[in-house]
Amino acid sequence: MKLSTRGRYGIHAMYDLAANAADGPVSIKSIAERQGVPEAYLEQLMAVLKREGLVTSTRGAQGGYALARPAPEITVGQVLRALEGGLNLVDCLEEEDACGRSCDCPSRIVYKKIQDGLNALADSITLQDMIDDCARKGAGGT
Repeated sequence: MKLSTRGRYGIHAMYDLAANAADGPVSIKSIAERQGVPEAYLEQLMAVLKREGLVTSTRGAQGGYALARPAPEITVGQVLRALEGGLNLVDCLEEEDACGRSCDCPSRIVYKKIQDGLNALADSITLQDMIDDCARKGAGGT
């Protein structure tokens, strides 16, 4: 599975919001500058994340975006599913008759196990974990 720019940039933006949560709402411009994400694209991603209940927005001069819940309560899996539409490896796991063999295909069982493991792993990593991991490595990265 390969993540699109939506997923990658979305994770960067959510990390940035989590890392800068103490400063109040964060502007699109500051996230874009720190994370190297085009502002216009970031606006589109934030609209999706807001619709999915992962971020909130505040208007005005001191406005911007903030996490809708604390960083330990938002997982990488939630962010990726919101932006990617799911963590699906192959079409046959979502569409029973994608290839006509889905009921008796031994590979489908393997794909399902991999997809379930990937989802479980993504759901086990929170934004707080990302912050903590970066702090331990001294990366900061905000």
